Amino acid sequence: MSPRIAQIDRKTNETQISVSVNLDGTGQATIATGIGFFDHMLHLLAKHSLMDLKIKVTGDLHVDPHHSVEDTGIALGKAVLQALGDKAGIRRYGDCTLPMDETLATTAIDFSGRAYFVWNAEIPSTKLGDFDAELAEDFWQAFAQRAQCNLHVLLHYGRNAHHLLEAIFKATARAIRQAIEYDPRSTGVVPSTKGTLSA
Repeated sequence: MSPRIAQIDRKTNETQISVSVNLDGTGQATIATGIGFFDHMLHLLAKHSLMDLKIKVTGDLHVDPHHSVEDTGIALGKAVLQALGDKAGIRRYGDCTLPMDETLATTAIDFSGRAYFVWNAEIPSTKLGDFDAELAEDFWQAFAQRAQCNLHVLLHYGRNAHHLLEAIFKATARAIRQAIEYDPRSTGVVPSTKGTLSA
């Protein structure tokens, strides 16, 4: 099978971003966004999805982290979509319910070729280092739009903002891992009665 890899370079007046992804990796990550907590979340994403990620971001952090976080979601979503190719033989769907101490989160994903995002997670408006907690929603919304996937995130309960976001990133990583894996029972066809999962 062909390597499922992609490289996306995105430059605007606000950010300069380079993302490379290997869907069949081992969870290795080289991350530098200039936002410590965000780096931590992206390392978790790589580790639990088993994607290899290289992400380099130079952004207008003198303004705030919003542009850097959202634009990283855009670039990563585009990279995953490109690496998936025609999606022949993948499972397509993935889900995970994951505990993180007092927190429980569920993510479900469908690489359907259609973008739809549901965020049912009340996150306190707080800072985690230089990261505004509500930016997690913006990141995943941008990812879902550019990866052309249905992404549903449900936070059942929890208290600590760090745990809330860590549970969501880990659950989403595990769901992505499940969805992009090759299905050993598949004959290598696209998992849709339409015969295509492109937009």
